[in-house]
Amino acid sequence: MKFTAQQIADFLSGTIEGNPDVAVNNVARIEEGEAGTLSFLANPKYTSFIYTTGSTIVIVNADFKPEQPVSATLIRVPDAYSAFARLLELYQQFQTAKTGVSSLSFVGKNTTTGQDVYIGEFAFVGDSCSIADRVKIYPQAYVGDGCVLDEGTIVYPGAKLYAGTKVGRHCIIHAGCVIGSDGFGFAPQQDQQYKKVPQTGIVVIEDYVEIGANTTIDRATLGATIIRKGVKLDNLIQVAHNVEIGENTVMAAQTGISGSTKIGSNCMFGGQVGLAGHINIANGVKLAAQSGVGSSIREVDAIMMGSPAIPLGDYKRASVHFKRLDQMAKKIQELENRLNSLTKSE
Repeated sequence: MKFTAQQIADFLSGTIEGNPDVAVNNVARIEEGEAGTLSFLANPKYTSFIYTTGSTIVIVNADFKPEQPVSATLIRVPDAYSAFARLLELYQQFQTAKTGVSSLSFVGKNTTTGQDVYIGEFAFVGDSCSIADRVKIYPQAYVGDGCVLDEGTIVYPGAKLYAGTKVGRHCIIHAGCVIGSDGFGFAPQQDQQYKKVPQTGIVVIEDYVEIGANTTIDRATLGATIIRKGVKLDNLIQVAHNVEIGENTVMAAQTGISGSTKIGSNCMFGGQVGLAGHINIANGVKLAAQSGVGSSIREVDAIMMGSPAIPLGDYKRASVHFKRLDQMAKKIQELENRLNSLTKSE
């Protein structure tokens, strides 16, 4: 499907500089653009490519001032990056506009499905589920008994939703996710063995949540593990039982959250962050990659780094000395030896 510069500008409420009738049918990075593709320029580091790109249309910030002739048709918008993201979302909707229930899928008894639902080949949907309008369940996905998938949610191939999982509107669950598996609950016994504690709770995922590939979210021991509205989880994240993640919090890959930890809203965690169990993280906290958090952080908007995590300013000041620790240790040893010599001579 082709779109003209005028159609794109109308959709973005942008202004055109060039030919409004040129059309594109694909997207490309500005440095790799070719005829018929749409690109964007938001980062000044890539400005040089706008003079050489083969892209037919380029979205730019409203204040962009070219220093050389530009062959592409420009569409000026207040924020080129956000505008391009909107277009990519629209483009993806066209690509994934599948509907229908495959004859090779399985849908259990007492399960209801809304309009324009897609259930692909070899997908399994259990009994007594509620599948709302425009939900897409891709091939080989598993949706257990009693699950609820609200409007517009997408479950990609190979994702597994255990029984009772509740997912809100317009969520994206990527391939290989496991939602609702048992929490890590074992009671030590007198004979040094461990008795499994049944995990009888569920997982609740609110609206507009995106969960990356191969991320796992454990069901609660009692009650619910809760992922609040707008949360974005990267690939390969572990969320343990009874964790609660606040609205619009984002986490990068390989982060691990131990059981019963409560995380505030609008937090940002870098890759490989680790949190101990039964702690509380305030709203707006930012944790640098590989931070290890063993106790609650109660300061709103705190920025922490290191393991154990300390305030970013403290960490930076301490890091100046990290690479000199060996020299400092030798110096201290020399001073101790001198002190011992002086003491013996008295």
